Amino acid sequence: MSKIGINISIDVSKVDKARLFKGKKGTYMDLTTFIDPEKPDQYDQHGFICQSTSKDEREKDVKTPILGNCKVFFTEGGSTATAVDDAIAVGNAAFDDDIPF
Repeated sequence: MSKIGINISIDVSKVDKARLFKGKKGTYMDLTTFIDPEKPDQYDQHGFICQSTSKDEREKDVKTPILGNCKVFFTEGGSTATAVDDAIAVGNAAFDDDIPF
């Protein structure tokens, strides 16, 4: 199986809280991302993230806001990022307890 590493950054203030749902171990949110690892955009991003829609919503062409972007930093056989260290920093980031939801 091929491996790919992706950094994801979202603006939590744009999250539609009505789409959050309770699970056995917490509150969850379904997300969808569209990625083109071969063609970064003008900001060097490879895709975007939005909250998922149901089949019925997709048939009605309902669009959810773009919550953020993603960048491929590693693909098996080679790195696509200029600095893989940026991706490693995600695991070491200090998180603020004041999450708005």
